Amino acid sequence: MIKKTTHSIISLFIVFALITTLAWADENTETGWKNSLIIDFTTTQTSYSDSWTGGEAGSVNWVSNLNGSAQKQLSPKFDFKSALKLSFGQTLAQNVESEDKPWKKPQKSTDLIDWENVGRFTAGWFVDPYVAFRLESQFFDGSVTDHKRWLSPLKLTESIGLAHKFYEKDKDFITSRFGLAVREIFTNIDTINFDTNTVSTTDGGFESVTDAELTFGDKLKYTGKLSLYKAVAYSKKDEMEDDYWKAIDVNLENIISASITKIITVNLYTQLLYDKEISLKGRWKETLAIGFVFKML
Repeated sequence: MIKKTTHSIISLFIVFALITTLAWADENTETGWKNSLIIDFTTTQTSYSDSWTGGEAGSVNWVSNLNGSAQKQLSPKFDFKSALKLSFGQTLAQNVESEDKPWKKPQKSTDLIDWENVGRFTAGWFVDPYVAFRLESQFFDGSVTDHKRWLSPLKLTESIGLAHKFYEKDKDFITSRFGLAVREIFTNIDTINFDTNTVSTTDGGFESVTDAELTFGDKLKYTGKLSLYKAVAYSKKDEMEDDYWKAIDVNLENIISASITKIITVNLYTQLLYDKEISLKGRWKETLAIGFVFKML
């Protein structure tokens, strides 16, 4: 298990070492860094007096999101992009079953860590060879009551293949890539007893990722990502009673942002997840929020 984790960390450092080497090898880079950093915060709050009847409970809900990216043509033949998405939110509510209506412990409503790094070798061909590393996790596993399992579960994906940019205009683009991928998934992560409690699996197969960012006028923006993964090898296939691990995993994310003012925006976020090993049905998430947005870069 430790060897697998070390292997992933070493792979990540190799990718960044390659990027740094290429950057120093060619000082005549074509463009500077294209940076973007958007932070938004939404919250709602309700409260009732002690004399209020009807069983309503006071509540506080808050969600904060960070979406950042950095892209640069490090040399005429190598382009690098790093994208980071962080989301976290909680819900606090009163316990109406008690006479004094005490506040319950906060329960998380949103939790996401998604860090993706893609390097494309831009040789002017119809398709560009690429290498990629992606880390997907959450801040902590809220299903454990006695202690928090930080960064659990943790999914590391290393891939290599071919990419093509179908559309590009200003900041708008549609790109797609297809290649071979290896995933390492760690569950039940225990930072204290990592070796004894953490469960790890490894699989290999094919990945397809399509990204899109499109703007419609000055007020409306669409961001979408479709990730498909088909496993052909699995480290624990002999322990499985079925072949659900062979099914295609789907992750479809859509964000529609409408700007009301410079700092106030309406966001509609939807996500469709399908992983047959977790559920035979698709999992759907929708968030509609009005909040404050701060464009840092």
